Amino acid sequence: MRLLLNILWVVLGGGIIICLEYLIGGLLLCLTVIGIPFGVQCFKIAGLALLPFGKDIQDAPGSSAIGCALNVFWIIIAGIWIFLSHIGLALGLAVTIIGIPFAIQHVKLALLALAPFGKLVRET
Repeated sequence: MRLLLNILWVVLGGGIIICLEYLIGGLLLCLTVIGIPFGVQCFKIAGLALLPFGKDIQDAPGSSAIGCALNVFWIIIAGIWIFLSHIGLALGLAVTIIGIPFAIQHVKLALLALAPFGKLVRET
């Protein structure tokens, strides 16, 4: 079932486009030394955005104060806008019964995009 939902996500849910957006953002952020930690987080979100079914977000053990500070900076600069775009897509998809599983995945992406530092993406 996971495979079928991931295929439908890539074809109909825009998984490729979302993944490419995060990959391009990550590459641009990695052009500067200061942007590298943020680019790595974009790559993490891109992996979840490509095939989200069967993956879960967990807190990383030993999260640091630096990660918290980076999350605050991330939220102020881009996190809130990415979060709102995923929530908007989730609300649009939740209108139909068929779109509800895709809406749930957009909520998962929104939560990770809001504060990606100190989070791990794991297979379930």
